[in-house]
Amino acid sequence: MSHKKAILLLNLGSPKSTDTADVRSYLNQFLMDEKVIDVPYLLRLLLVRGIISPFRARESAKKYKTIWTDEGSPLVVITEKLTQQVEDFSGYPCYFSMRYATHAPQDVMQQMQQDHPDLEEVILLPLYPHYAMSSYETGVDYAVMAHQKGSFSFNLKIVPPFYNQGHYIDALAERMEDSLKEDYDQVLFSYHGIPERHVKKTDVTKNHCLKIDNCCSVDSEAHQYCYRHQIIETTHLTAQKLGIPEGKYAYSFQSRLGADAWLKPYTAKRLSELPKEGIKKLVIACPAFVSDCLETLEEIHEEGREIFMEAGGESFTVVPCLNNEMTWVKAIDTLLETAE
Repeated sequence: MSHKKAILLLNLGSPKSTDTADVRSYLNQFLMDEKVIDVPYLLRLLLVRGIISPFRARESAKKYKTIWTDEGSPLVVITEKLTQQVEDFSGYPCYFSMRYATHAPQDVMQQMQQDHPDLEEVILLPLYPHYAMSSYETGVDYAVMAHQKGSFSFNLKIVPPFYNQGHYIDALAERMEDSLKEDYDQVLFSYHGIPERHVKKTDVTKNHCLKIDNCCSVDSEAHQYCYRHQIIETTHLTAQKLGIPEGKYAYSFQSRLGADAWLKPYTAKRLSELPKEGIKKLVIACPAFVSDCLETLEEIHEEGREIFMEAGGESFTVVPCLNNEMTWVKAIDTLLETAE
């Protein structure tokens, strides 16, 4: 049955396997993206192909092996299942694509056109709640370019970042509820970090982000593209929804790469400091990720837990990502209505 409307979910991507060669290929593609490492091409080539990838691929492959399932990469498996759930709930054909490695947007769009010759509109939902040039921006740009190059007959509409959308906050809060039933000292919202220069680059005013006091609290058109402002909004809205008192929640940034200044505070550093500050029972959530992946399953579940417990922590509760929860599926259905 041919449809005139369809949905396309867009996630980050994953290596094809845990083999070092596949991980190296994935890292090369990911890190050579000029919106991820935003330095001149030749310098980026030297850094990625000559320094980072050769040394990081083997270690990353070991980490991927600790989270890999019989079905494959958790991120890909979860996204595939979510795609079917969204299709079942919405009644529209739903597909998924990845920014890197497998399931390239152009290939998926060609399949959509083949399956539904009468297709007139595709709604693209980037599975990134917050705007950042290294996630939302590069993903959307890549999909739009694929759409233009493919000369497809259907229009492409895009869902904007949904960091403060009510149904997303509701889904996030519901996902966290069970983890808050036991006594805790603090809830830490850990977000994927980005370099400070990325925040400044996406500042459309060029004189607001990280340049004035309390920049994220002062109204500005820069907030439409400010990752830091948006994660703070998500944090406060979710804490309010859950009734977490002021002083019992905080935010931090993980997954730092390189020696440049990234958004602070750093998650790993805070995990080593918190027990010394009397915070020994921690609940940690990762709202920048809607699907559990290496950064949540290995970096937080394993490395983060080890850092915290060795520093004197007593309990370390990790909130799973939204993954395939029905509240998230229903939230997606409402987010589709915001497409532009």
